Amino acid sequence: MDLDSEVERILHGTGDDGRKDRPPSSYGSMRSDDEEEEEEEEEFETDSSVTYNNPTRLQLNRSNYPETLYTQTTQQTKRQDACVINTRLVEEEEEEEEEEEEEEEEEYISGLNSPEPPSPVEDVDQMEYEEAQLGRLHPEHGMPHVFKNIQSVLSGLSVEDMANLKIRLCQEEKRFNLQELLQLDCLNLVDKMIEVLGHDCALKLSIMCLEGMNKITEAQDLENKCKRVMLRFQLKQHILRRFRVIYEGVPRPGKQQLLDTVYVQPQISRRQGDGINPAPGGDSSFVDVKDLLRLRKASGEPVRTLVTTGVPGIGMSVVAARFSMDWAEDAANKDIQFVIPLSLESLWSLQKFQLPPSKKMSIVEVIEHYYQGFGGVHYLDERDCRFLIIMDSFDCYLDTLDWKKTLVVSDSRTPAHMDVLIMNLIRGNLLPSACIWILGRQAAVSSIPPELIDAVTDIHGFSDEMKDDYLCRRFQDEELARNIVSHYKRTPALRTLCQQPFVCWLAATAFQRCYRYQGYGTLPPRLTPFYIHVMVIQTNRKLQRYRGQSENHLKWSQDDVNTLLCLGKLALAMVEKQVWVFSQQNLKDHGLDVKEITVFSGLCTELPSLDTSKRKQFSFLHTTFQEFMAAMYSFTVFHLEGRIVLKEPSRGLLSYPKLPRAAESTRSAVDLLRAAVRRTMGSPHLDMVLRFLCGMMSRGNHNDMLRGKLFQASPPRLRGLEGAQELLEREVACAPADRRANLQECLRELAQEDE
Repeated sequence: MDLDSEVERILHGTGDDGRKDRPPSSYGSMRSDDEEEEEEEEEFETDSSVTYNNPTRLQLNRSNYPETLYTQTTQQTKRQDACVINTRLVEEEEEEEEEEEEEEEEEYISGLNSPEPPSPVEDVDQMEYEEAQLGRLHPEHGMPHVFKNIQSVLSGLSVEDMANLKIRLCQEEKRFNLQELLQLDCLNLVDKMIEVLGHDCALKLSIMCLEGMNKITEAQDLENKCKRVMLRFQLKQHILRRFRVIYEGVPRPGKQQLLDTVYVQPQISRRQGDGINPAPGGDSSFVDVKDLLRLRKASGEPVRTLVTTGVPGIGMSVVAARFSMDWAEDAANKDIQFVIPLSLESLWSLQKFQLPPSKKMSIVEVIEHYYQGFGGVHYLDERDCRFLIIMDSFDCYLDTLDWKKTLVVSDSRTPAHMDVLIMNLIRGNLLPSACIWILGRQAAVSSIPPELIDAVTDIHGFSDEMKDDYLCRRFQDEELARNIVSHYKRTPALRTLCQQPFVCWLAATAFQRCYRYQGYGTLPPRLTPFYIHVMVIQTNRKLQRYRGQSENHLKWSQDDVNTLLCLGKLALAMVEKQVWVFSQQNLKDHGLDVKEITVFSGLCTELPSLDTSKRKQFSFLHTTFQEFMAAMYSFTVFHLEGRIVLKEPSRGLLSYPKLPRAAESTRSAVDLLRAAVRRTMGSPHLDMVLRFLCGMMSRGNHNDMLRGKLFQASPPRLRGLEGAQELLEREVACAPADRRANLQECLRELAQEDE
């Protein structure tokens, strides 16, 4: 009996007689062929109910209490060692089988005559077989291969070395008992190690203990024989270290969270149709993140290149981290041999700042740079090696990808420029057995030719139940969690905006701080501070990700301020026309760069379009955010220049010039508020603009939150806030009933001091 078949028998935990060989272990123990033959002979001699035909060794099992009725004739004529078969019982059984077949035939005929034909029975075994063939693991990844090689190497150790090994095993792993290990032979020792640790950890621990015993030759021999398993194990450990902890918002020491604790899977839908451009309406069903690589093309073939998009702040990187963690923890996608995350943000940094002057690397060298061990093997070039490369943050690669003129590179060890490697990976020229998962903002991934993409998914963010689940996960204090959940729901616009996990985190962080103060929570939360935070944080992220500024040295330039003001002017022009979608031409008319706004700013997103021949369309993160940007522009122009733009008629869409530095505003807040209220009373579509404008006028917002950003460190003083509040109170008192509710919210945004 060869060792492979013996190991396979051990893995199933049963012997030839169907019984457990060693109940305490999951895998049993091995026996030699001679021992099995001796047991079979003993069993033959002791079991009188078993009759063998010697030439063929055919075994007939006969009951000690046969149900056969023996007649006198039978007893007289039968041989002493003959087995009597009751033919009458056989005939009766055949008649019963014929009756059952007739009944089944009648049921089948009645099924054909029924209005609805019977449902076809699915071949479950065939479906499971086909699913198993999708990305079969290499035999060297399996436990039998590891079991055999550990046993082979350890069996060459002396008795003294084996005892030393067992002592080291107990020192490294507290779950082992030394007295128990000392009683085990080599085979049972390997069995016990794999039972307790799993085959990959058992392999790693064996190599480490051998190295500690100065058995370098044996350790290297074992590692070389199980190189593929060790490489996968090291990759999993790297992923667990990298993604186990998540920093939300601004990374700060001690403020990290465990991904398993706070992660709530957002809604992910698949678009109808192939390529980056979906059919109208999309798919109403949602896809689990674990099943993304199980999607199939319209032809039924498995997808190779998958694209996932979403608005800024929707959590694409977190979804990629969750997928990687599930694989590393053996919770999903076990058939994928390797998962290799390659953030394009890091590839851009590698290309710009770390590469030699030639600026060329092979794809294997790139992978080896981040994950050691792949440089000396050829596993990724094998056709039967199904693995995944995750290209996260696709929008962070700032070089233009020229899909028409790019060089063709098919050798994984041929050096090339980084953009050439990226495009050839997506085209399938490099590492054709790899699956490619691309995550990025719509405006960035839309540059990929549609014929190169097999499936597209969109992250929609949190449902109402997911928002509550996320907020409750973040806090061990259940009462605080309940207060925060009920508090954010009191402002409908904030409840809608919390669909984005980024805003949901922002609400959790802000309310956690606010509830430290006694009496907080009696009034609904103000809306404007959240939108200011979104604008500030997204702009800071732009400076970090696309401008290379460090977290501790973020500084808004005048160009950054002008970009926001031009975007705000566009928002106001669109709101006045009640238009929520704009084009490239609209951006150019306001002096805005398309890529700067739709990719880098984090405030706008490109809208998917079915027809690639039509012009691209864009929108803000949400309609309320467009209204906020319009209010921000109106307030900033008044605060720095004294101009009131809400009462001015539209004079064309011209880009906003650089603002002069004003020493003191020549008008008071009363003038701005009076003009805005009069304009809004006849234009209900400007209600939210007025509410955000009042929130911007609040002392804390423009003095504390925007100082050093939109305004200088010592901005001009805004006069007349007390008069503005009195004006608004009079307007609330005399306003029509249908306009009073919005004015009351405006008054609360202006006067409420609860942050």
